[in-house]
Amino acid sequence: MALLSTHTLNSVDGTHAGGVLVTLARIEADGRRTELFRQTTDEGGRLQREIDPAEVRPGAVYEMVLDVGACFAAMTPPPHGPRFMREVVVRLEMPDPDGRYHIPFMLAPNAYSVWYSG
Repeated sequence: MALLSTHTLNSVDGTHAGGVLVTLARIEADGRRTELFRQTTDEGGRLQREIDPAEVRPGAVYEMVLDVGACFAAMTPPPHGPRFMREVVVRLEMPDPDGRYHIPFMLAPNAYSVWYSG
């Protein structure tokens, strides 16, 4: 089984970004999206999900979407300044059906940073 994980961090105040809704979909050759899961990060900003090998297709494109707009809107008090980012979208491949894919994020209301750390 492939393992997809993330750790979301709030770069505004240096805390974990818990409660962020994460959706993973496979983009089919005809452009349709097949949703593989929809889950929120835990209080520590972490999410770990096994992906059935039948759903991991070498060469396929996957779309990971983080609902950051709702996360920052729910903060008390809300971050200062404008908040115009609603979603962070990352398109990736998972070439190994048994691979580990760890993709951490630094999130802010108007910016983000993402990297792969396998």
